[in-house]
Amino acid sequence: MNRHPRRAWTPPRGRGYAAVLLAAALLLGASACGGRATTHHKPGTSHEQATGSNGRLLTTDDGSGNRLRQVDAQGAPEVAVTARPDSEDGWNVHLSVRNFRFTPDSVGGAALLGRGHARLFLDGHPLARVYGAWFHLPKSLLRAAGGGTRLTARLYADDHTAWAVGSAPVQAATTLGGTTSAPTPTDTPEATAEISIRDGKVDPAPGRTEVKKGRTVRLLVRSDRDDTLHVHGYDKEARLPAGRTVTLTFTADRTGLFEVETHESDLLLTQLVVR
Repeated sequence: MNRHPRRAWTPPRGRGYAAVLLAAALLLGASACGGRATTHHKPGTSHEQATGSNGRLLTTDDGSGNRLRQVDAQGAPEVAVTARPDSEDGWNVHLSVRNFRFTPDSVGGAALLGRGHARLFLDGHPLARVYGAWFHLPKSLLRAAGGGTRLTARLYADDHTAWAVGSAPVQAATTLGGTTSAPTPTDTPEATAEISIRDGKVDPAPGRTEVKKGRTVRLLVRSDRDDTLHVHGYDKEARLPAGRTVTLTFTADRTGLFEVETHESDLLLTQLVVR
């Protein structure tokens, strides 16, 4: 029987030991480095199916070929869009976002909640990709896109899936007005009011929306909690699911002053003036 005590193993010294340490450091560094999320995935698996565990990837898409990535309404990305005529050419488009930040350096990476980019659509047709809050929309781009007036901004994750709440894309829309000033009720086919309700506050502050009798009224309302939209005098109602933009459209066939409000929160949204 061997009675010699066993020696504890000691790592080799010298060049061989240094090579082992270097290899281990490189391996750990590659797996723990910061920066944007990895884009590697198994062969035969699409990028959007392999990246990010945020939200639930739906089988449906946003209408432009990008699949929906659904998240809870609480804390979900939000967007509002406005377009103001530029004194020289086209419109200056502003995207106001909440629970979201633009990450142009991470496009193509994993879907991380509250990060990504936006895309603009004109009458439902793709127009441009946006990586910040401001975008100049020249007339030449409108002509190249075939013209149109309905501008929609939609939020996307870095992996190009569309953020969604309640199986609907997170988006907002506005109507492009005249080239030098906002259109008046006498020369526009419809009156559009875009309103958001957040923490019990109405944005923009309640005012008056004017429209000529016989024209179309379009109300786009987004609330951060479930509510009901109601137009007095016209008896028009629409449910307001939390986190979704709801559009209520009707013909202004009666003259007068009509209040638009919410039922549950009892908030005045705007006063509709029909002349």
